[in-house]
Amino acid sequence: MFDMTRWYELSLLLHASSVLFYFIDFLHHNRKANRIAFGLLSIVWGMQTFFFFARMVETGKFPVLTLAEGLSFYAWLLITLSLAINRWLRVDFLVFFTNVLAFFILSLHTFAPTPYTVGIAEQLMSELLFIHITMAILSYGAFSISFMFSLLYLLQYELLKKKKWGKRLWRLGDLAKFDDLAYVLNGVGVPILLLSLILGVVWAYMKVDHFVLYDAKVLGSFTVLATYSFYLYKRAVKGIQGKEMAVWNVGSFLILLINFFLFGTLSQFHF
Repeated sequence: MFDMTRWYELSLLLHASSVLFYFIDFLHHNRKANRIAFGLLSIVWGMQTFFFFARMVETGKFPVLTLAEGLSFYAWLLITLSLAINRWLRVDFLVFFTNVLAFFILSLHTFAPTPYTVGIAEQLMSELLFIHITMAILSYGAFSISFMFSLLYLLQYELLKKKKWGKRLWRLGDLAKFDDLAYVLNGVGVPILLLSLILGVVWAYMKVDHFVLYDAKVLGSFTVLATYSFYLYKRAVKGIQGKEMAVWNVGSFLILLINFFLFGTLSQFHF
């Protein structure tokens, strides 16, 4: 007898991995990442199809009459459309954003305490919080190292501007390398933080009494996501590089620190 809890966890993990690889392709036009994301999403589709038809056999009807069943079918439909779009139309950006929405819907369905998933939902709820926190910290780690590279960029930029040649300047490294590494790390941190916030909102909605999106910590976290997302937009879409992006990155990290140390104390449920 297999454990359905583990299957639900694996489905979410594979879906999150697919979103991350689609984001890599979204930023860097990486066809290998796109193929990996497509493969992972295909596996998720197969698992969700199995869950859907297993529920249909169990109930003897087309399972869309309850809210949970509707969410399950909606998530499955979004994944199906994403695969079709990716296979025939190659609208990659639409696929990425559609899968973020599908991941959110799938998370709601998986962790919602419905009559036929109460045991699974309760067993997963504490693990959901653990995953949310772990992913948030991982994203903060990526942003922190990115911040260091931007600081090094600004330091070397000033040394070059003032023509202070010497061993210290040569030991610092290449300006373009610092700029690229900061960009890559932010490209890793943003999708991880996005997935973490999705899972965090789902957990809070299920477990916190009178949860509101305008909680200080929630607003602060989404502000952090917005500032780093705008950084990626300016860098990847507008093609802006150099000092302007380094300054923006430093400012984004300061907002992150404010959110981490100040807004957490003002939150109704973050401690």
